[in-house]
Order: sequence, then structure tokens, then C-alpha cells
Amino acid sequence: MPEGDTIAWAANRIRPVLLGRVPDEILTPQPRHALDRWPERLAGRAVEGVDTHGKHLFLRFEGGLTLHSHLGMVGRWRVTRELRGPWRRAWIMLRAGPSWVVELDGPVLELMTDGRLRLDQRLAGLGPDVLAREFDQQTFLARLRSDDPTRPLGDALLDQRNLAGIGNIWKAEGCWEAAVDPWRTLGSVSDAEALAVIEAIRPRMADSATQGPRAIRPRVYRRDGQPCPRCGTPIQARGQGDANRTTYWCPGCQR
Repeated sequence: MPEGDTIAWAANRIRPVLLGRVPDEILTPQPRHALDRWPERLAGRAVEGVDTHGKHLFLRFEGGLTLHSHLGMVGRWRVTRELRGPWRRAWIMLRAGPSWVVELDGPVLELMTDGRLRLDQRLAGLGPDVLAREFDQQTFLARLRSDDPTRPLGDALLDQRNLAGIGNIWKAEGCWEAAVDPWRTLGSVSDAEALAVIEAIRPRMADSATQGPRAIRPRVYRRDGQPCPRCGTPIQARGQGDANRTTYWCPGCQR
């Protein structure tokens, strides 16, 4: 699943194309959107904002309409000048000059009014955005402390109600960077240790958001059996939580 840095990377590519412009053309190839009439509803409206919160991306149009997407496991945003590829799978295509912004697949793409956006409980329940300019440490800690104290830290970091934007890659990388065992329970993890996980990965995620996924360069993620870059102990991997998401960690230096 694309994590917060990947969504921010998409927003950073979309922004120069659409921000401040009225799209020259809007297409919705999927029959499922025929009755939504998005091209008609968005016609003549300039894009006033392109922003993200965690794994959610928002294209904000003048007149109080916002296109909200969540890519899930398979969705993606593309910015291109050449319409080659599986465009029959596109949910929406927006052209500004020679460039197209295209959303493919994904479980959530919806056009929302400002009023509905404010009242949406899924979005209101999200935790602090890990990539926010000023990370809200107090809210993050409050959400974490209201969670089950017997829950493993690694599993709790994936809960978007605690923290928005972290997925399996950065869960593993953050715990490794802070030398914290992701299997420790929340009740045994100090506030300082929890914050160390976040502060350690924020610069790396920011680099990925500006340079693209090639900037991730994992230390432990999907490196099970290989030596830890810090202490040389073989990295281990095992499923964690109800979703059984694979956790990667070093048993030698993560305590």
C-alpha cells in the first residue's frame, strides 16, 4: 500500500500541473462514474489546492468541491504527457495543457462538498500526519496512550487513528532507526522512545516525498536473513497484528 511519502510524492508532481488552473479536459472512462457527472460538475473550476493527510490525497476545486482519493493496495496517480498504458482502468483523467493527471484503480475516489468533507468521520478520525511541517507530538502520544497498552508498538503504528501516513515499510524502518523492538507493548514503550521512532523517519520520508520512492533505501524492510547494517545480526521477519503484516527487525540491537 502506498504510504504517506508516496502520496506526498504524487501531490508534488500533480501540483505544478494543476494548481491554479482550470483543467482543459476531464474524463471519467470507468462506466461506474457515468452517473456521477464529475466532468460537468467540475467544468470551469480552477484547482485551488493539492494536499495530503497521511495516505489521503485531496484535489480542491473552487466552489467548495474536493476530489478525495485513497489508493489502497493497488491504486496510483500518474502524471504524463503520453497517454500510453492501461488507461481503460483510469477512474479520472485531468488534462492541463500537454500534461495529464490520471488516477488508476484504488478503492476510494469521490467528489465531496466542503460540508461533507468536514463531517466525514473516516477523515476526522485520522491521527496526526507524519509528514506535517510541524508534527503534532502531543496528539500522537495521546492517541497512542489511549490505545490498548498490551498492543505491540509495530501494530499500533499502522493504525491510522494513531498516526496517519505510516505503513509497513516505515513502521519497520522507524523502529530500526530508533533501535526500538516493534514487538514491545505500548505500555513498555516510553514517550521518548515512541517519538524517537517518528522523528527518525520524518527526514527519510520527506526525502522520498521529494525524490520519489527510489530514495527509500531500506535498512531492514524485506532484508530478512541479511546482516543488520548496524550490528551485523541477521534481520528477522514475522507476521504481526490481526492483519498479519510482516514486521522486519533486528533482534541484536532493537531493544
